Amino acid sequence: MAGKTAIIASNGTLFDAYKVYNIATAAAASDHEVAIFFTFEGLNLINKEAYGQLPLPEGKEQIAEGFAKGNVPAIPELVEMAQELDVKFIGCQMTMDLFGLEKEAFVDGIDVGGAVTFLEFAKDADVTLTF
Repeated sequence: MAGKTAIIASNGTLFDAYKVYNIATAAAASDHEVAIFFTFEGLNLINKEAYGQLPLPEGKEQIAEGFAKGNVPAIPELVEMAQELDVKFIGCQMTMDLFGLEKEAFVDGIDVGGAVTFLEFAKDADVTLTF
């Protein structure tokens, strides 16, 4: 592996999803080992009911048209691409407990863990980002 990238996804808008998955897939395609820790609203980025209909930030609704015209992949497609590139998804156990969510509410293939699980991965990461 060329390096290690650790990403924290704590926000849940469509913009956040594109940022997270764009960086994650680019890093993985560049031979980085990548893990994303999904916490609080960031869990929406892997929630089966939410990730296909994430909200745009207020006042940015016109951008949806640009995504369509630009043939930008939908979030479910980006999730699939990230998983095919072996990006590790970690759902925050504490947040899942707070919101009463079970692992089954999320896309297949995620790990569930706490901050310590993520920190074990991130402690020697070359790149650490938060969205």
